[in-house]
Amino acid sequence: MKEKNIAEGSFKEVLIEQGFYVLKIQNDGVQVQKVSREIDSSFIQFHFCLKGSAKFIFNEGRYALDVSEENSLLLYNTQIDLPLNVELHPNSWMVSVVMTLRKFHSLFSKEANYIPFLSIESKEKKYYSQEGVSPAIAVILSQMMNYNLHPSIKELYIKGKVYELLSLYFNKTEDTDIEQCPYLVDEDNVKRIRQAKEIIIARMAEPPTLALLSEEIGLPLKKLKEGFKQIYGDSVYSFLFDYKMEYARKMLETGQYNVNEVGLKVGYSTASHFITAFKKKYNTTPKKYLMSLSTS
Repeated sequence: MKEKNIAEGSFKEVLIEQGFYVLKIQNDGVQVQKVSREIDSSFIQFHFCLKGSAKFIFNEGRYALDVSEENSLLLYNTQIDLPLNVELHPNSWMVSVVMTLRKFHSLFSKEANYIPFLSIESKEKKYYSQEGVSPAIAVILSQMMNYNLHPSIKELYIKGKVYELLSLYFNKTEDTDIEQCPYLVDEDNVKRIRQAKEIIIARMAEPPTLALLSEEIGLPLKKLKEGFKQIYGDSVYSFLFDYKMEYARKMLETGQYNVNEVGLKVGYSTASHFITAFKKKYNTTPKKYLMSLSTS
């Protein structure tokens, strides 16, 4: 836990895990407190103003967003970095949760380990949202700012609270506008898209075309493409490619199959085609990969 005193305030940064941290900023003075921190485009940001108000400044001062007491700001833009540049007004408190998009997605999907968030198809993603803080979230924020615990368990306490905070943040009621979060889509569509994922995995050696897949799950082609990218962070076939390569890598590691057998299992009719695909993914051939395992 890093802690820095700034005039009559404080700035604390708690690392939850790699690519996932919490900022606690407190200004108890009478002057505006300026806080800056580099945050690149691979991160999603959640800012909560517990008390007072804050001004977020972008584009070297050309644009600003005000966040008042008991309000929040969600930010991400995969096209440009969004460094934190905030002016915290006197007698104001703010809690920020910052994590990589991959980590964020892993909270909702088990497939996050091999989903390339920053693929070409995902480059246009950006999202900004301001909304009020519910009483339940306000309680958690207050607990995160004020606690008297033994130093050995402070980070564990904060970690538990930040997961609780995000759970409540995304626990939208049924009448909430479905467009508020880009990862929340119609429940029936989600089931169909998950079905599509199971189908392409089960038939990865001979996957159906997108047209046939959309017909089989009963979802228009456009909704299939958009929804799949929204839920799994990539296009259908890019997702399948990553899955197949991960599956092939694990097969090779067992030592029970040769390169040709693994290639056939994941849908490559010739060993050379499989070797080319494997090298594209891992920047090495299957044979060299196995040799590296044996030497290590």
